[in-house]
Amino acid sequence: MKSKNDEKKKMVKNNYIYILLFLFFFSAASFAAQEKKNAEQQVFSCVFQDATIQEVMSYIEKNSGYVFLYADNRIAQNKISLNIKKQTITQILDRLLENTGFGYEIDGKQIVVKEKTSPNETSAQQKKRHTITGVVVDKDKNPLPGVNVWLKNTTIGVTTDIDGRYSISIDSNVANGSLEFSFLGMASQTIAIEKQSTINVTLLEDSEKLDEVVVVGYGTQKKASIVGSITTIEPGKLQVGTTRSMSNNLAGQLAGIIGVQRSGEPGHDNSEYWIRGISSFAGSTNPLVLIDGIERDLNNIDPAEIESFSVLKDASASAVYGVRGANGVIIINTKRGKVGAPKVDVRFDQGFTMLGELPEFAGSADYLSFLNDLYTAEGKKPRYTQEMIDNYRNGIDPDLYPSVNWIDEITNKNGINERANVSVTGGSDILRYSLVASYYHERGIMAVDKSQEWDSSSKLSRYNIRSNVDVNLTKSTLLRINIGGYLQDSKKAPKSVDEVFTKAFETPPFVHPTRYSSGEIPIVPERANPWMMLTQTGYATSSDSKIESLFSVEQKLDFITKGLNAKISFSFDRFQGNGVERSKTPDLYMPATSRKEDGSLDLTVYRYGQNFLGHSNSSNWGYKRIYMEGTVNYDRTFGDHAVTGMLLFNRDQYEDGGKLPYRHQGIAGRTSYTYGGRYVAEFNFGFNGSENFAKGSRYGFFPSGAIGWLLSEEPFMEPFKETFSKIKLRGSYGLVGNDNIGGTRFAYLTTIGDTGGYQWGNDADYGRSGKWEGNVGVTNLTWETVKKGNIGLELGLWNSLDIQIDLFKDRRENIFLQRSTLPGSAGFIQTPWQNFGVVVNRGTDLSVNYNKQITKDLFISGRGTFTYAKNKIIEMDEPAGVIGTNRAKTGLPVGQIFGLVDEGLFTESDFHTDSEGNLVLNEGIPDHTFSKVQPGDIRYKDVNDDGVINEMDNTAIGGTFNPEIVYGFGFNMRYKNVDFGVFFQGNGRTYNVIGGENFYPGSTDGAMGNIFANYTDRWTAENPSQDVFWPRLTSFKNNNNQRSSTWWLRNMSSLRMKNIELGYNFSKKSLLPNFIQSARVYVSGSNLLQFSDFDLWDPEVGTTNGLKYPIMKSVSFGLNVSF
Repeated sequence: MKSKNDEKKKMVKNNYIYILLFLFFFSAASFAAQEKKNAEQQVFSCVFQDATIQEVMSYIEKNSGYVFLYADNRIAQNKISLNIKKQTITQILDRLLENTGFGYEIDGKQIVVKEKTSPNETSAQQKKRHTITGVVVDKDKNPLPGVNVWLKNTTIGVTTDIDGRYSISIDSNVANGSLEFSFLGMASQTIAIEKQSTINVTLLEDSEKLDEVVVVGYGTQKKASIVGSITTIEPGKLQVGTTRSMSNNLAGQLAGIIGVQRSGEPGHDNSEYWIRGISSFAGSTNPLVLIDGIERDLNNIDPAEIESFSVLKDASASAVYGVRGANGVIIINTKRGKVGAPKVDVRFDQGFTMLGELPEFAGSADYLSFLNDLYTAEGKKPRYTQEMIDNYRNGIDPDLYPSVNWIDEITNKNGINERANVSVTGGSDILRYSLVASYYHERGIMAVDKSQEWDSSSKLSRYNIRSNVDVNLTKSTLLRINIGGYLQDSKKAPKSVDEVFTKAFETPPFVHPTRYSSGEIPIVPERANPWMMLTQTGYATSSDSKIESLFSVEQKLDFITKGLNAKISFSFDRFQGNGVERSKTPDLYMPATSRKEDGSLDLTVYRYGQNFLGHSNSSNWGYKRIYMEGTVNYDRTFGDHAVTGMLLFNRDQYEDGGKLPYRHQGIAGRTSYTYGGRYVAEFNFGFNGSENFAKGSRYGFFPSGAIGWLLSEEPFMEPFKETFSKIKLRGSYGLVGNDNIGGTRFAYLTTIGDTGGYQWGNDADYGRSGKWEGNVGVTNLTWETVKKGNIGLELGLWNSLDIQIDLFKDRRENIFLQRSTLPGSAGFIQTPWQNFGVVVNRGTDLSVNYNKQITKDLFISGRGTFTYAKNKIIEMDEPAGVIGTNRAKTGLPVGQIFGLVDEGLFTESDFHTDSEGNLVLNEGIPDHTFSKVQPGDIRYKDVNDDGVINEMDNTAIGGTFNPEIVYGFGFNMRYKNVDFGVFFQGNGRTYNVIGGENFYPGSTDGAMGNIFANYTDRWTAENPSQDVFWPRLTSFKNNNNQRSSTWWLRNMSSLRMKNIELGYNFSKKSLLPNFIQSARVYVSGSNLLQFSDFDLWDPEVGTTNGLKYPIMKSVSFGLNVSF
């Protein structure tokens, strides 16, 4: 009954959501219709004397909220005198455009002014004319109003209407000419008519013409003048797949980002990511993430909220952040309102998730047969009879002879995933607004017991909302108010998913079933029943919520000097979390070995449990942040000279419930000079203070400089413009800092430690607590500093291919570490900390983008990124006796894997029999000290040539667990109304040593552990092959074969099809009603294919035995509608 009630509640909840959406859209549509009606009834009284039509239109825009669109500047400059008394907009427009040859159309808040067709054309003339119609859209299939459509080399032209449609009539004798399409910010196109009657066009952005601005540290800059290394991405490319966490969509999409996803568990599936890799072995290596200028988490923002996404990689781009910019900066700006009628965008996505790659295990019969083979090879008597094995194989009595696949029992094959968001934007010259509401729901793959009265399935729901409002208080004063936040609810079993997977790996398939047919739950004493842990112990819920705010006032100061403005910002954020656990332990029974005479199982109670769920709750104080900022900006052009400047003061306070809040403050500045649009020089600095350092040392200065040359703008390059649309060379060098030194606070102060006390007396029954010196204060403690150098090339070819490549080198110094080479005679109770470590990081990142309109119906694009970052430890205070040996970490990457070097497996020829009949290694073969070795065991290299194999022979093997290479590439095409896209993401130079407890088949004598289905691929006396997965296996722990070594080292490089999507755009002209601007349906898949030399489990998951919540595959169906 409970599951039916749950379904009913879910149905009610869904109906409630649908009703709310209906009411929302109905209200929005009603509001828009009413607003138009009210505006058309609005009357004006004014007098214009010898004014231009443009001045009259500007007056109407400022006082009505309407926006004029026109392509022919001739109409705007016409002079007119008007005396208007209580007239509507339509009456004014009729008088305004009288006898001009121009007419107008009103659509919502937009008034399109365009040339009229001459009424004097005769029917004969009409017959001699050729009419061409079509639609002009952008790359996202949105119609473009106001596009200029001209017959080439003539003055004949029209503009597109609000739906992007146009109709142009030309003489038949020029029907073989060409049409030119141009629009502000778009690359113009010329298309041959060739007697066509319909020509549809897709215009692409032209950043050179638009003087496109890019979000940079504490502001924006024109793209042409940027000399720092910055990567941007369209937010729509991040809104792919069914994942909750946006960090899972960064790797491969953005040059300079190295990232990996180590788990697929709902709520714990965030990717680890770094900008240009890892450059420290201590402290924080995470980049700074700023959302609307405030430090926040990108995993809890919905992509629908984002307007721009930038990654600042070098010192020139990030130096203004001073102490926070050492690991790079990600800047996200949320959507803002735009002038125009309300525009509503709706997106809904229904996904179905599937189990990712997990190991395959052998069943009970094969497991027991394998154990018998081990016993025989070891000269022991087989323990399991053939009859018993056959009973397991044939399922004679599943209660007594079970064969449990524990992975199948604790997981379902499928889950579900839903995402919906609604955004509303619009406004006038005075007030603009952007409202975004999002919903995400995921039900995971962990199994549930539907007979229980509770639901312990893993599920997560998140609700996001954001409201951004801009108000022009005066012509020169702008007020901005941002309010946003989220609520995230999750539910799961009380035990952690990782623990359940671990127990599933530990529990053999033959010890007992999940539950007996009579309902009792078995368990081996002091062991676990994974299914019981997951489904019979209750449930736990958690609820996290956060509110984010930002208030700012911007004031133009043109009365002082043109181009000067000031801005003051204030923000507060608050996060809290709470949880409730309802748990119990059921009655547990010893595994049955027989049945009674009446056929029932002969059971013994192991431990009595509880009949009812208990209750406990928890609360998380969370954190709060208060941020204040004041900025002065200057931007002005004097002929060929363009100058920009920025000076800023900020203060930040962060509290996490600890004893004292964290505080930072500082100033930052930037100045840039551009000459002739082609020579650029820039200087940035951050001057920051941190409480982590002693008075007199709390402030650090972090400068950077950069230069750039836009070679393509040189006059001598004009003949090559058709080929080289852009050539920019740039370079930068500077310092950035880091005060996050491993979580240690106030390390400049000496602390007092607790000795644990002293006891005395005959029975030690007297005692006193004792104190001694703790950490020695580091009075000269200072910042970690990173010296960053970067050279880059930006190349544009044929107005369709863009290439950006950067080479970088970072040197991080003063890494805070605990000294390890001080002698004990120095007298320290705890060895002191010091700024001592040094790491160098270098590499390259590359991005390639290609866009081409092949024909009027066919558009293709391709993109790719490549990032390579390799670091090296220069100093980490290793003992002199270790440096230069095979065990040294100095000179190797951070996180380098160490182990023994295998030389294959021992063969019989490596041994001889001594006088007592024992196998002994031949002379000249190093003594293996971990355990007695035999043919089939792993043979190791004597790395240090001391004749003995032991821990001293460990050396660097493979590389690092985290990848040094991340890349991605994709392809998109659109033909008429159909679009298709695919994107692949891969990584390289990533390694792992597989193994761990219970990993090696048979090593626990069958007491614990599953065995992999490939257990037959092993060395045996009958198959003494070197080309096997498993060395000689034993029924006991073989310390020699279980060492970390190149035998178990695996290259985890992989390539996955991250996303594939097929969509259809409905034709507005023939299929959509007037109130719908555009609509698209699509089907997509995520992580459906993966390619890797390693095939036991998903190589990206963070595990050495494969037992972890896998990265999910998914298929989804979606709908996008714009109103």
